Amino acid sequence: MSYFQRIKYCRDEVGLTQANVGSILGINQRTYNIYETGQKPIPLRYISELATVYKTSIDYLVGRTDDKNT
Repeated sequence: MSYFQRIKYCRDEVGLTQANVGSILGINQRTYNIYETGQKPIPLRYISELATVYKTSIDYLVGRTDDKNT
């Protein structure tokens, strides 16, 4: 699973829309969609914020581990 697929999986798991996550990150839904679909890399500051929102590690989000609680 690529890191952007994992980020989508986490978003779906907590029941947020792309617009919700975009709002949390301070970006619009379209920009977030570009990141989530892998058209552009997600900036580290957003990955860090997403790890906080999804209560997991950056390593899990980027696919370095499959343990969500690491």
